[in-house]
Amino acid sequence: MTVRAGFLAACLLAAGPSAAADAAPGADDCLACHAGADAGGPVVDGKAFAASRHAGSACTGCHADIKEYPHPEKVAKVDCSSCHAGAKKAISSGVHAAVFGAKKNGGANACTSCHGSHATQSPAKLGLALCAQCHKTEVSAYKGSVHGKANRHGDPDAAICLSCHGGGHAIRKVSDPLSSVSPLRLPETCAKCHSDPDLSRRHGLSTNDMYKAYMNSTHAKAAQAGEHAATCASCHGSHDIRPPSDPDSRIAAGRIAKTCGQCHGVEAGKFKASVHGQASARGVRSAPTCVDCHGEHDIRGPGEEGSRVSRGARSEACVQCHQSAQVIGRGVSGDRVNTFLSSFHGMAAKSGDVKVADCASCHGWHDVQPSTAATSRTNPSNLTQTCGQCHPGAGSRWAGGTKIHQALSDTGGGSDLASWAALFYKITIPLTVIGMILHNLLDLWRKMRSPRARRHREDEVPLTVNERWQHAINAVSFLLLAYSGLALHFPDAWWAWPFTLVGGETARRYAHRSAAALFMVVGGAHLSYLATALGRKRLMAMLPAKRDLFDPLKVLAYNAGFSGKKPVLAQFSYAEKFEYWALVWGSFVMTVTGAVLLMHNMAMAYLPLWAIEVSRVVHYLEAVLACLAILIWHGYWVALDPDVYPLNWAWLTGETYLHHEDGEEENRDEKGH
Repeated sequence: MTVRAGFLAACLLAAGPSAAADAAPGADDCLACHAGADAGGPVVDGKAFAASRHAGSACTGCHADIKEYPHPEKVAKVDCSSCHAGAKKAISSGVHAAVFGAKKNGGANACTSCHGSHATQSPAKLGLALCAQCHKTEVSAYKGSVHGKANRHGDPDAAICLSCHGGGHAIRKVSDPLSSVSPLRLPETCAKCHSDPDLSRRHGLSTNDMYKAYMNSTHAKAAQAGEHAATCASCHGSHDIRPPSDPDSRIAAGRIAKTCGQCHGVEAGKFKASVHGQASARGVRSAPTCVDCHGEHDIRGPGEEGSRVSRGARSEACVQCHQSAQVIGRGVSGDRVNTFLSSFHGMAAKSGDVKVADCASCHGWHDVQPSTAATSRTNPSNLTQTCGQCHPGAGSRWAGGTKIHQALSDTGGGSDLASWAALFYKITIPLTVIGMILHNLLDLWRKMRSPRARRHREDEVPLTVNERWQHAINAVSFLLLAYSGLALHFPDAWWAWPFTLVGGETARRYAHRSAAALFMVVGGAHLSYLATALGRKRLMAMLPAKRDLFDPLKVLAYNAGFSGKKPVLAQFSYAEKFEYWALVWGSFVMTVTGAVLLMHNMAMAYLPLWAIEVSRVVHYLEAVLACLAILIWHGYWVALDPDVYPLNWAWLTGETYLHHEDGEEENRDEKGH
């Protein structure tokens, strides 16, 4: 007797005499034979079946060809598609179609390889063991990932295989454009969790919309154009995703250059040899990596708007580290940022000039080296080539060990002479300002105590029309020079907004140069005027005289109440001479230093760096002194002086004092009134 014949006999004995007439046996009837192996047929675990997804279905729901009991010796294979037609259609276009096709002669086995047979369960309930049957390597990697660890701890938000790959029947190859893990669709798949602000908050993740940031990146645009470009898995990995704090993570500080180097090998090689790369390799946590400069998900090309490494923005990336107390504490000089920002390059950059040199223009990008390295772009022996990119011939006369940052700023720290110049002005400006204020306050105090206590003047010669025009043009050019110059130095100041509206840095620069040209024109006109008879007479009256040593003392004594006699002053007293010769000296200094700064290419090629630095320091501080002198000294005598308040109209009428009032005031003073 064969095994099959014995099995049928056992079924007949178990079923009893009426079984042959029963066309719809129940599960218990089937288990009477299939619960054990003694009968020689397929064994079914009754408890497992009762807990399965099909527990409520009759056996004949799957074994539809069985019409009688006991059933024939040969039973047709189960066709799952009779109930799950949609699953069959989905799997036919998925990656598992190959498995199904290889077993199409035994189709049930294709389904049961994942779902099981009589103990059928959903993939979610079966867990990792289901996928591990075929994908052991991937599941092993997943278990060590941040997702796998969260899943092991029962986190309901943890991503599992189906979270990324989609439903089991519709899983497609990565190369399939319709696959949820294809390069084009993977960002959207990851975004299901990582663009959910509530989920991010629950797990302490960034609430920034990473998907939106990535889709605006150069990587996403390249991928959408059909090019090979980085996606989420390219940087984070696929099954073995780990947090940045994990040393084995692809985005850990020590490994991120290698990760980026998968596509950017040349750049990664340069970075590895750079001062930043070497520091990172030593484990210095504060050392910058690719993402510190380029960003993370929103990486954009240098020429794209919003890029962190564009000409107008990349210095900000350097500032983040080089202004950090943590970095400075590691031996990095702490004045680099301030000296750069106070240099022409830094101020122009703050003003919106995207063509001016920035940190990377001099130090390089991925291959940043210390200035002591022979290959460094900032090594003294390489400065001619580096600076020569913008300034042909620059650096040929610069001595070794030049302090570039300090020399290009207005701090005066790049050379001894510049330091002395800065110190001179830091002492002179306060003393001059204090002296002018005290002198004028004392004069005001005297005149307030004695109304119309006018200083007597000798006969004056009214200002001619020529002189008044010189004064007017000089005043206009000076005011524009001061305004545009200070706007160049403080481009972010609120009062500099008009220049921002009409062109920003370019407008400031051309306004300053135009005012300088006008100032020099009026200076030339004044020199021509001095060659005339009246001009020579005025000049002789302006020359310092012996009385100029004593008149100030007499005025101070009178104003302080130590003398009752009002001093008689010349039309051009020490006050006018002080202002005139200060203007002459200031004009000469500002013209020379301004010419050096204007013709910077020629200056850099033919002058030592200290000469340029001194010019920068002196030009700015002399301008500050001039503005304060005009405001305090000139402003008092032409507006606040009670004798001329509310304004000295000599710049229009040519006359300063009313002589008859001088005589009347003198008579009243002699009578004691």
